[in-house]
Amino acid sequence: MPDIDRRAFVGSALILGTSPAVAAQRDPVVSTRQGRIRGLREGGLQVFRGIRYGQDTRSRRFRAPVAPQAWSAIVDAVRFGPSCPQRAKQEATSEDCLFLNIWTPGLERQAKRPVMLYIHGGAYANGSVVDTLNDGRHLAAAGDVVVVTVNHRLNALGYLYLARLDSRFADSGNVGQLDLMLALRWIRDNIAAFGGNPANVTVFGQSGGGAKIATMMAMPAAKGLFHRAITMSGQQVTASGPINASRRTTAYLDHLGVKPDALEPLLTMPVERLIEGLAATDPILGGGVYMGPVLDMRWLERHPFWPDAAPQGNAIPMMLGNTLDETRAFIDPDGPLVRGLDWSNLAERMAGELRIDLLPEWIVDQYRARFPDWSAERIFYAATTAGRSWPGQVIEAEARARANAPTWVYQVDFQSPTQPRRGAPHTMDIALAFGTLEAPVRGD
Repeated sequence: MPDIDRRAFVGSALILGTSPAVAAQRDPVVSTRQGRIRGLREGGLQVFRGIRYGQDTRSRRFRAPVAPQAWSAIVDAVRFGPSCPQRAKQEATSEDCLFLNIWTPGLERQAKRPVMLYIHGGAYANGSVVDTLNDGRHLAAAGDVVVVTVNHRLNALGYLYLARLDSRFADSGNVGQLDLMLALRWIRDNIAAFGGNPANVTVFGQSGGGAKIATMMAMPAAKGLFHRAITMSGQQVTASGPINASRRTTAYLDHLGVKPDALEPLLTMPVERLIEGLAATDPILGGGVYMGPVLDMRWLERHPFWPDAAPQGNAIPMMLGNTLDETRAFIDPDGPLVRGLDWSNLAERMAGELRIDLLPEWIVDQYRARFPDWSAERIFYAATTAGRSWPGQVIEAEARARANAPTWVYQVDFQSPTQPRRGAPHTMDIALAFGTLEAPVRGD
């Protein structure tokens, strides 16, 4: 667990005219099942950052997480823990990344406030809850809820499927999911001490975070760990099958020069090399190699929403949503696909961004017939959003409707008043959910 910078702490206390001893007494201390932790008082909230919910994974690469060992002294929880190593830029990364953060209006157990656990975006490869968009202070204060955010293993560290190659790694294709379930068990066992109700836990997540939630709704080990679900621009209709997952593993190992029948180098090579291996070409989709949940028949025994909605999740109230202009976050309006866009090149330029195999010229004709006043650029973003970002959410919502499961669907139309060409892009709903409108918007 990260330790507080004592000189900074003492200096702050002196500036405020308070002795360090008195200031420390005012900071909240909570007893968890592993031991006592000390947080901070900030703006009327009690805030705890960098609470360890799992042991260091460096010695357990590609294996299920383990709950922390108990400690005796009070441990400070005042700054974020590291994020999972990844190709995206993060301030601090480490394989020792199983930490969560809590914002709560009060510690009284009798309050039994609703708990909201946020799972970050970035597909299954990147991202972190240290992003200022994910700060829980506004949501906790305005909603009188206990907000929890969590980091977990990603990319090869969380989803490299080695189970068919080595029995030691039977859990390997889904350990990122197992991290999240360990965090949910920590919440179940400890959140009452933070004023939260362990019987009223809502999980919500954007992009990859929503996909992780949709997947957990089909995982037997997650049953009973959360009671409501919100997926924001994120869906998982099917998981990666074990054959395709094995093909991706082969491509990844080839890129690293590791033989499938001799995996020991994976356990000792620097983590930076493991991340470099993600540049391997995906044998199914092309581009960088994809890694995500695997239908391993151990932790995930069926697809989340195919051929129907997993029955386990149908009793859980669920909200699904997207933004109006999802692909404006991925396709630069000043980039080569949009610069010089007109009716003569619209179909050709949008073809590779549709992600569905329909005749692009026919799609353009359909939009022009229905929306004759729309520009080529507007149709480009509408069509690519409809073809890339919406199908999974529609499939999931219709599957739950057929199951008569309690379900709500939303679309975010709100557009930035200062950046009108951005429209309502992917990630727009994060700031609206958290109330962090002052934070910079990042694409996942």
